[in-house]
Parts: sequence; structure tokens; C-alpha cells
Amino acid sequence: MKLLYSNIGDVYVVRSMNLVILFQDDFISDCQVRLTGRRLEHIRNIYRAKVGDTLRVGLLNEMMGHGIITDSDEHEIEMEVVLDQPPPHKLPLTLIVALPRPKVLNRVIASATSLGVARIVLFNAWKVEKSYWKSPRLDEANLLHQRILGLEQASDTVLPDLQLARFFTPFLQNQLPRLVSQSICLVAHPNAIKPCPTDLQEPCTLVLGPEGGFIPDEISALEKIGFLTVSLGSRILRTETALPALVGRLYSG
Repeated sequence: MKLLYSNIGDVYVVRSMNLVILFQDDFISDCQVRLTGRRLEHIRNIYRAKVGDTLRVGLLNEMMGHGIITDSDEHEIEMEVVLDQPPPHKLPLTLIVALPRPKVLNRVIASATSLGVARIVLFNAWKVEKSYWKSPRLDEANLLHQRILGLEQASDTVLPDLQLARFFTPFLQNQLPRLVSQSICLVAHPNAIKPCPTDLQEPCTLVLGPEGGFIPDEISALEKIGFLTVSLGSRILRTETALPALVGRLYSG
């Protein structure tokens, strides 16, 4: 396992880079790539790789395999790559999460991607601060970067779909019914009586609320379209803690 450092919020944390993600623009021939920038720095400074070394690689949204370093200097690295392995399967899970605080958003997106969530929807709720929707962390480039960090961690190449739904009522009425078709619909809620199910085999749509939870009207609106409130127990968890706990419980197999 190789480690890299990523700026999360205002601090640096260690992340695992277990796969070098490639892009179509990296290819200089059918089986040769040239890398610069962040990936070059990690390959040189963290992997400490040299000419002749083999690294795990994968083409974004395509196959995985290995790359052999054929040339290297301070400006770029070239590799000969073979892509002959399929990426891991995604979980049949749609995660619908109330937009978290900007400092938490990066962790939630990267974590959900690493866990194999197939679709992520960030939506509004009564207790979501309006200022959160103005955060630069919602820029398309940052949301893509966080998902790529999640793929690198999990040795995956396929990006989860990501949608933004800023207005609660139109999302609930127009979009959500289509998203939940033929899936088990759950809302994680501290006041729920029914425990979260385990070992699902079916597709699931999971809703996580904001800090402070949903207001009663929001829970009622979700229940009216078929959502069941479930609990992880008596402890009230932060979004970034509840997410892996719930996913691990739902799809423990």
C-alpha cells in the first residue's frame, strides 16, 4: 500500500494511492502513456519508482492492469501499459445525502466512492446552511478530484454518478421517485425504531440527513413516497461516520 497526502479542509491527511488512474489524454500511443503533475510526484516521491518498476494502473471508466516505467525524469514519466482486468463491481446503492459542511464534503465524496456507491446525490434540507451551496468545494473540478481520490484508494476506475439537487420539494416530487424505482428505500434517522437491515442483495436507496437531522415534515414527505426510517442504534453519528457504518451493514457480504 502506498501513501499520498491530500488537503482535506484545512489539514493534510494521509491517503492510500493503490491505483494510478489514467486518462485518455495520457496516451501517446496505443499502449504508452506519459504522466506529469500530481501523479508524477506521487510515483517519484511516494512510490519511489524507477525505470523497470511495475505499477497498478487503470483507465478512468475503463479497464485496469499494470504499467511498466520505461522512461523517467524530473518532468515526466512514461509507462507501457496493459489493461486486461475489469474494475470491481459497484454496489447497487444510491446515496442521497443532505449537503454537508464544506470541510466534510470532500471526505464524504471520497469515502462513498471508495465504498463502491454507484450514485451520489447531494440535496438540500431545512437544516442545510444556504452558504454551503456557495462553497468552491462544489466546483465540478473538485467533485471530480475527490471521486478520483476515492478510486485510487479502492483500486477502482469507474466514477459514481454525481448529481446536485438544490431545491428539496422539486427534487422530492420530480426526481426522487425515478431514482428509487425498484429499490429498497431507507432513511437513516436517530429516532427510528426499526434497525437498519443487513446483507442486502437488492438495490437500495439510502438517504442521510444534515447535521441536526431532518425536520418532521421532511421525514413525513419521504415516508409518503415509500421510504422507511431506520436506525444504527442510540448513538448519533456524524455523516462521515454514519456513511461507512451504514454501507458496511447494508452490504456486508
